[in-house]
Amino acid sequence: MTPEDAPSTEPADESTTTPGFEELGITGPVLKAVRDLGYETPSPIQAATIPLLIQGRDVLGTAQTGTGKTAAFALPVLENLDLSQKTPQALVLAPTRELALQVCEAFEAYASRMKDVRVLPVYGGQGYGVQLSALRRGVHIVVGTPGRIMDHQAKGTLDLSELKYLVLDEADEMLKMGFAEDVEQILAQTPSDKQVALFSATMPAAIRRLAQQYLNAPEEVAITAKTTTNQNITQRYLVVSYQQKVDALTRILEVENFDGMIVFVRTKNETETLAEKLRARGYSAAAINGDVPQVQRERSVNQLKDGKLDILVATDVAARGLDVERISHVVNFDIPTDTESYVHRIGRTGRAGRSGDAISFITPRERYLLKHIEKATRQQPTQMQLPTTEDVNTTRLARFDDAITAALGEGDRIEKFRDIIAHYVRNHDVPEADVAAALAVVAQGETPLLLDPENDELTAAVARENRPPREGRDRDRPAREPRERRSRGDYAPYRIEVGRRHRVEPRQIVGALANEGGLGRDDFGAINIRPDFSIVELPANMPASVLEKLRDTRISGRAIEIKPDRGPRGGGARRPREDRDSGYERGDRPSYDDRPARKPRHKG
Repeated sequence: MTPEDAPSTEPADESTTTPGFEELGITGPVLKAVRDLGYETPSPIQAATIPLLIQGRDVLGTAQTGTGKTAAFALPVLENLDLSQKTPQALVLAPTRELALQVCEAFEAYASRMKDVRVLPVYGGQGYGVQLSALRRGVHIVVGTPGRIMDHQAKGTLDLSELKYLVLDEADEMLKMGFAEDVEQILAQTPSDKQVALFSATMPAAIRRLAQQYLNAPEEVAITAKTTTNQNITQRYLVVSYQQKVDALTRILEVENFDGMIVFVRTKNETETLAEKLRARGYSAAAINGDVPQVQRERSVNQLKDGKLDILVATDVAARGLDVERISHVVNFDIPTDTESYVHRIGRTGRAGRSGDAISFITPRERYLLKHIEKATRQQPTQMQLPTTEDVNTTRLARFDDAITAALGEGDRIEKFRDIIAHYVRNHDVPEADVAAALAVVAQGETPLLLDPENDELTAAVARENRPPREGRDRDRPAREPRERRSRGDYAPYRIEVGRRHRVEPRQIVGALANEGGLGRDDFGAINIRPDFSIVELPANMPASVLEKLRDTRISGRAIEIKPDRGPRGGGARRPREDRDSGYERGDRPSYDDRPARKPRHKG
């Protein structure tokens, strides 16, 4: 339960006339759920938008991330929901799977007092089986990314014939990611009498055209966020892929001098999973989320206060209002997509004049959120470096020294062991220094005291992610890599059955494959767009499981039918000459033209 775009919890100023949620038209179980969550005063965009949507008006909203957009459209949808209808009534399109999951959780939180409301997240990288099973049972609200929604439409597994509400969330980001045609195709296949709400942080000409074509006399709402955060909090961030997060967090925990810590994740299941992984690595950690009984949550919080517990892994709702003096650090293991939630999170530290630290993990595709955070908090988070094995070893040796010093202070116990060591030395003729070293080996167990600097692959991998993107590059576009770091043998070419004729661009290919297969920016080599198909360079050692996920990918509504490309002589790793003119090399900005591709030269 993570309603990321939460309404304000601050009571209304007596001098203002800000209406409550009831005055906006929210009633019954939806109003009870909002009150259960402790929300009292609607944010400005909620106050302006909710009455319009409840009345059935189309809305064109300009609002920065963090102004409360999710509740602004979720509450009216739930208020007007017909629970007897089993085909989807509401569709929310989001640019990324992370935002789709967040919006889905918000709907679930606001519908907690309603019976049998079914909300389904639909995004690439998740198995079709779960989605198909849920769609067969019937769902009321679908929240998804454009690519996977189009997949289901093409397969005939998503019936939008009775759709009543359609929301475009972060529309400008969807267009930046190359989803413009996908969004238009989805809109064109939905009922013309549906109600549409479009939200965007900016209002470029492309968004205006989209609104003019698909919205019916929309009411325009523009809101400016005024969020700020505590100046006592030091904000840092680390760009890290999803797969590297647990190892990166462990490194930081080893080196960072923290007292108590809250690690924020996006979902309830992730709180339990991450807490278990941290305990397995020797840290005292516990999970708190909306499903954890109140008695257990209070026990965990009290243990954190008393120093019996060092780390709480939490969702936003579970940690709301938490004030523990020991909390010196907040880690955003999953960065929220709205700044209001970000401010609430990091506000758990640096309270009552104390200093605090906030560290955020940001995946390469989430870099754009840094601008929102900087604008809303009026502070610029500092990019940090992942601690190296040398940093970890220095810290471990210092702690080992401290442990020896502390043990030497226990006179009686030391005297007893001194006799035991002396007995061993006499009987085995071994120097005392060697015996001490052997005891250290016994004490460390199976976990080595020091890490091997020669095997520090994590530091190198994270350093690659943290290279600043070239100015002008979109966040979903892979960065150009230095030639010395990647050789031709690192890539293998794959053929996909979409090309110039289908009006595809490199960024669409990157976005679709990254979403479906969970690929990162370093996984893309050259992209060569031909008239009827394209050749994409992907990692030569790509797991079969990733390729299997990519087989279901669609771009502009077409199945890509991905398969290894063997080239004219079966030696697929060779790059054709025409690749120099069309497509782009290793994630560089697309710069192909409409000239027909030249044929490869063949010897003999």
